[in-house]
Amino acid sequence: MEPPIAVRLLAVLSAALILVAIHRAKRGRAPQVRRIPGVDAIDEALGRATEMGRPVIFSPGIGRLDNMMTIAALSVLKYVAQRCASFWIRVIVPIFEPVVLSAAGDILREAYRTAGVPERFDPSDVQFHSKDESAYAMGVTGIMRTERAAAGFYFGSFGYESLLIAEAGNKEGIIQVAATADFFQIPFFICACDYVLIGEELYAAGAYLSRDPVQTGTLAGQDAFKQVLLALIAIGVTLATVLMILGSSSGVSLNPLTGILLQ
Repeated sequence: MEPPIAVRLLAVLSAALILVAIHRAKRGRAPQVRRIPGVDAIDEALGRATEMGRPVIFSPGIGRLDNMMTIAALSVLKYVAQRCASFWIRVIVPIFEPVVLSAAGDILREAYRTAGVPERFDPSDVQFHSKDESAYAMGVTGIMRTERAAAGFYFGSFGYESLLIAEAGNKEGIIQVAATADFFQIPFFICACDYVLIGEELYAAGAYLSRDPVQTGTLAGQDAFKQVLLALIAIGVTLATVLMILGSSSGVSLNPLTGILLQ
């Protein structure tokens, strides 16, 4: 069954707005992305790790590279790795998906090279643990204890292992910053982490920190489409209300679900 023509038109409009925003961003007219409190929390956690001289853990979640949450998480990892390289702080990246391993390794290697200390990059800091969520959670919590991590960053897509990881970090007393658009896992992070970026704040943080025109343009295009939807909803509600008022005065009623006038 094909979707209604209105739905297809809205899909085309959404894609067009996103493509236009990406094109504008690539031409140097990137939209302004407001700074969110969770970004300040990242710097606070890195400052604490620097003061203590202990490593940080960054988990990009369990998503693959075709997951937008994973892409946003890797953008945040790039920022964290650059800051850690500048402060000579070790960053450990436990990996769930093997395909993410090489991408995370390249990000860390480039961060240390840019900071002028390529010799400080240790390939063993990017660790593949397991494709099983329970085993992965145990691996991350094991790093917390053995490496005495000072901060933990959990960005990306997560399953039930989110509570296992965050609760263990809370017991270890490390400062934790989490971000995910998986709404089932957000309450677990809120209960156990110090700072949580909720839903689309993950994408906003990735776009803000990376300044990538594709991410920034996509975010701006989606916001523009939401404004169009809100305008259409407001117009529809207004028209339905007017028709119901006019219909009641003339003995004709309007079905609010179908928009059909009834005698």
